[in-house]
Amino acid sequence: MANGAIWHQSKVNKQQREFSNGHKATVFWLTGLSGAGKTTLATLVEKRLFDIGVKTYLLDGDNLRHGLNRDLNFSLESRQENVRRVGEVAHLFSDAGVVTLVSIISPYTTHRRAVRQLFSEGEFFEIFINCPLEVCKQRDPKGLYQKALSGQIKGFTGIDDPYEEPEIPDLIINTADELIEESAEKVYRFIQKKIILS
Repeated sequence: MANGAIWHQSKVNKQQREFSNGHKATVFWLTGLSGAGKTTLATLVEKRLFDIGVKTYLLDGDNLRHGLNRDLNFSLESRQENVRRVGEVAHLFSDAGVVTLVSIISPYTTHRRAVRQLFSEGEFFEIFINCPLEVCKQRDPKGLYQKALSGQIKGFTGIDDPYEEPEIPDLIINTADELIEESAEKVYRFIQKKIILS
């Protein structure tokens, strides 16, 4: 309890929302280097899920830095707070019965592990969008690697700040080896299996 605040229980629970929606409320956390294809994949998959009637929403790391996390920089402390906030929002979306896609670099294992601990078994899945640094640098859709390599950006993940690959992700997608549509199909099929109500 913080500053006297208490948790007020809703009269509608998560299971009721899931039953109403016709699917489980689950979080799919896409992590990987900048340029690996996280957001492109997530937007493709979100649209496919929406088209079949799944209640879904995409929480994109860049988008959240325009609002919820715009006060944060890229220090270690701010990166941790960035991931913590996104995790808490994803947890609320899950409680609301929504299938939530999260596209965020989230470079540190301990930060991702802390988010996973917010969820019960079967409610959170970590998807590693695996793409070699050299390929991401070649793609460089935002021109960020070029700026980092020239010293215009400090503390950039993969250049002068580490990216810790997931140790045991629930799914690995290798975007350097296949078309983005093929990767999206694999993620979509994985999600379909995980959101079926028992």
